Amino acid sequence: MSISFGTAGMGGILGWLVIHPANTVAVRLNLFSMANPTAPSPSFLTFFKDLVKSEGAAGLYAGLGAGVLRQVFYATSRFGLFEVFRDQMAKYRETDVLSRLLTGCASGGIAALISCPCEVSLVRMSNDRSLPMDKRRNYGNVFNCGTTIMKEEGIGAFWRGCAPFVNRALLVGCCQVGTYDQFKTTYKNLGVTSKTGNVFCAAMSSGLIYSVVTNPLETAKNRMAFQQADKAGKLPYTGTIQTLKKIASEEGTAALWRGFPAYYTRCGGHTVMMFIFVEALRDQYRAM
Repeated sequence: MSISFGTAGMGGILGWLVIHPANTVAVRLNLFSMANPTAPSPSFLTFFKDLVKSEGAAGLYAGLGAGVLRQVFYATSRFGLFEVFRDQMAKYRETDVLSRLLTGCASGGIAALISCPCEVSLVRMSNDRSLPMDKRRNYGNVFNCGTTIMKEEGIGAFWRGCAPFVNRALLVGCCQVGTYDQFKTTYKNLGVTSKTGNVFCAAMSSGLIYSVVTNPLETAKNRMAFQQADKAGKLPYTGTIQTLKKIASEEGTAALWRGFPAYYTRCGGHTVMMFIFVEALRDQYRAM
């Protein structure tokens, strides 16, 4: 069991180190419409180039510490718990698509509740440098970000946007971990028998499905996590459904999928890299 959790966590961290720049672009693009509601959304490549030009390559790694810390809790518990739940359920029924989806949902929701403070810190740090100078927090690191949030907004702010994050995680667990496990079997039956090729095809397929399904919840989560109360102490976004409706009504339904190419690059890319690293780490462990 410890190997399942350990390799899941290490795979998530190593995968995140590779894909973090795509996450920075995805978060910035996703929040772009919040600050510029009437402006057309730039393309992924245009936004990427402009970000590097204005902030340098280092700007792509804003919030890296929070992203890595998030994987310590999120990837470890999500994939590790999935395998535990799946194997326990196998004692009572055959492991099939339904059992994988159910256990994926359960592990994803639990992982989100555990890692929500890291997620809020990641969103804040990733987008901080895009703000006007007088509104930037200039977080030194993830721990400075955490203490600043707690001091200025209270501990409850760490779970701001928790509902869409957990809802998204339920779907991620179902659509990523659950379908990945099933796609591996499907692609093997289709003749994709090499380990790397099988992992790549299964991961990209599951990443595409979960990106399409969860992008609106990612948008809602980012808006709620990054929002600040107005002078009267009111927040513009108060719940998942209210946030989704507000965005759709004010900016159009398509705004819920704004930044999708960057989001899929992040989701599909991290899914591929995470599972390749997980499989490699487990192979190395078995060879010892």
